[in-house]
Amino acid sequence: MAAVAAVTAATSVAPAVASEQERHQVLNSGLASLLNATARPGAAPGGANDWSCVPAPEHPEPVVLVHGTVENMTYNGYSLAPRLANEGYCVFAFNYGQGTGLGVGLPGAYPTGGTAPIAASAEQLSGFVDSVLAATGADEVDLVGHSQGGMMPRQYLKFLGGAEKVDKLVGLSPSNHGTDVDGLALLPGVPQLLQSGLGDSVRDQMHDSEFLAELNAGGETVPGVDYTVIQTRYDEIVTPHTSAFLDGPNVNNILLQDGCEVNATDHLGISFDRRAEQFVVNALDPEHAAEPPCEPSPPINGATKDAMAADHR
Repeated sequence: MAAVAAVTAATSVAPAVASEQERHQVLNSGLASLLNATARPGAAPGGANDWSCVPAPEHPEPVVLVHGTVENMTYNGYSLAPRLANEGYCVFAFNYGQGTGLGVGLPGAYPTGGTAPIAASAEQLSGFVDSVLAATGADEVDLVGHSQGGMMPRQYLKFLGGAEKVDKLVGLSPSNHGTDVDGLALLPGVPQLLQSGLGDSVRDQMHDSEFLAELNAGGETVPGVDYTVIQTRYDEIVTPHTSAFLDGPNVNNILLQDGCEVNATDHLGISFDRRAEQFVVNALDPEHAAEPPCEPSPPINGATKDAMAADHR
């Protein structure tokens, strides 16, 4: 990508290993993320897109964050990007799938992302991963995605050669089997109305779409990739919530409320939830897994805490 080349060419200092980077403040708050995205639309989240980053030996795979429908990297990666950078990863994020629908999206997500046909967005992911691999010298990346961003990479893995370039895929409330929108998608005209306002990707994420039928045919996973699905019982977008889970080898399906009934995070809030965040960190580095916190976590916002003060390492 031209942006990657420009940043790389402008870097004159010796590249730093990821584990030696400065620590970043982590605020687990969806509301703070909205404010930040509104003030800095389209900007990379903190800790992401240092194209001089060299993966540390303990974390050789860079992490690519993939946002969801009508979102962008600024909003979706607000908490996860700095947390993963503090863990010693080279972290990268990008905007994809912009330009279809009426532009309805979250504040700060402009142009609205994740609205294009999902097959086209998977092509964009492929190009971005190639740029990350070229810049870092890594052999593979790990992918962490929310909603569509947890499902769309499966198109890349299955049909675009991504299985040779990806070690792990972690999905937060991914739309792996689509949604019936709490039953509304069964009503005549509703899917078409949603598509006109939110973009072509909504059509592809309906529970009975041709896209998902092809994606899930013949097996939901591909060899050589480890899959983790992290889901909340209170997901009001991917419904029923169990439709997020995958069936296949090398799959770990996690429900946030198992062992933590006080967690009430929803589809949007899961990106900022500290329990979900720790499950992501554990999935990326299972040999050093830590017990995820269990604490009240409201919808949309997630459990607010300055994680730098908690000194996550």
